[in-house]
Amino acid sequence: MAISLSTAMRNSEDRLYGLIAQRLAPDANKQEIDQRIWDLFGEEWCVMMTDLAGFSRRVAEYGIIHFLQTIYESERLLLPVIEQHEGFLLKTDGDSLLIIFRKPQKALQCAIVMQQVLVPYNEAKVEQEKIHLCVGLGFGKILRVGNTEVFGAEVNAACKLGEDKAMQGEILVTKAFQQACNDFAGVQYEKLVHPPAGTDAAYKVTTA
Repeated sequence: MAISLSTAMRNSEDRLYGLIAQRLAPDANKQEIDQRIWDLFGEEWCVMMTDLAGFSRRVAEYGIIHFLQTIYESERLLLPVIEQHEGFLLKTDGDSLLIIFRKPQKALQCAIVMQQVLVPYNEAKVEQEKIHLCVGLGFGKILRVGNTEVFGAEVNAACKLGEDKAMQGEILVTKAFQQACNDFAGVQYEKLVHPPAGTDAAYKVTTA
């Protein structure tokens, strides 16, 4: 019998939070429970979080229809690039996209192409219709629960880099990601003075 994605997701969440409930018991062996959680849900992924620079200000200035138009256009332009680079879109949250990749090299190439795609698009648009992308990237072992939820230090760092740190047109990466793509051709890394909490260091990607 086929099992729906929603059922599989619910089953995954039930198992995770069942184990967390056991962890709360006074006599719980937390180390053993943690290992069970990592055995069940731990996987190595690259995490990408994107955000649109100046989005909230533009919504306030131009209204909700402009908000919907900008999201529609950004997804029309960027989702095919993500698919071409073997990314999996987990969720959207307003103007943000959460994507995972098996290979960090694919994720970095995807981020570069996404920014490149927007250059000619923006050149043909008036300022209020331009799409300015911010990207954060992390890499490492995370907890993947079902088809929409991921948790872990590299997830948190990628989100902070993409949503809080990156300026328009920038790609920021964690130390773990930079080490995994250190020999990526045509790319240089500029160390950030103030990396986000949860990562030892972070870098801005520049291309030749």
